[in-house]
Amino acid sequence: MVEKEYIFTFLRDLSQNNSKDWMDDNRERYHKAKERWLYEVSEILNRLSEHDSYFQSFNAKDVIMRINNKRQFHQNRPLYKDYFGCAPTRKKDAVSKLHIAAGLSWSFIGGGLWRPDSKNLNKVRKAIAENGDELIEIVEDSDFRNFFGGLAEDPDKLKTSPQNYKNDHKYIDLLRYKSITAQINLTQKIVISDGFTDFVEETYLKLRPLTDFLEKAVA
Repeated sequence: MVEKEYIFTFLRDLSQNNSKDWMDDNRERYHKAKERWLYEVSEILNRLSEHDSYFQSFNAKDVIMRINNKRQFHQNRPLYKDYFGCAPTRKKDAVSKLHIAAGLSWSFIGGGLWRPDSKNLNKVRKAIAENGDELIEIVEDSDFRNFFGGLAEDPDKLKTSPQNYKNDHKYIDLLRYKSITAQINLTQKIVISDGFTDFVEETYLKLRPLTDFLEKAVA
């Protein structure tokens, strides 16, 4: 547990001293925290591979997220993130089976379809229009709802009906979503606990019916 606490100790110090000079002076600390995160991600990938061979195709170093923020169009962002992330997703994959962020201001596990291109969004809407009852059964399942609280809020959700669908469509509420995801917030206590991999596994398995529906829709 002490080793994982080191990650948060480093992130707190980075957040308070978010500059290239500080990072250069603390590069060794960064690599130590990164190695701890790589170990955690490797354990997670190995565990999830027992359920889905998809995860066997990834190495931990290939799925962790860069600590540098993308600032090309967001100059107000700090140079560095205050979290470590993990996203085992290939570029061609529209659906995220798992996305993890563990940090100071942003900690969660989630997955689904986030801001897809119009082609994949239209495919999902077609699947909803034809098999909306299946999606409703997934997101209204008591286990799913108790764990995730239902689908995550979508700030881009349409207020009117999407093109080619009427306002009185049976599944109009679901058809208005532009991102269909579910997530659960993490506490530092969960991340540094010995049961973190178990918790990620549980989250993945509860999330899987949703991601399976979405993957089938965009296939």
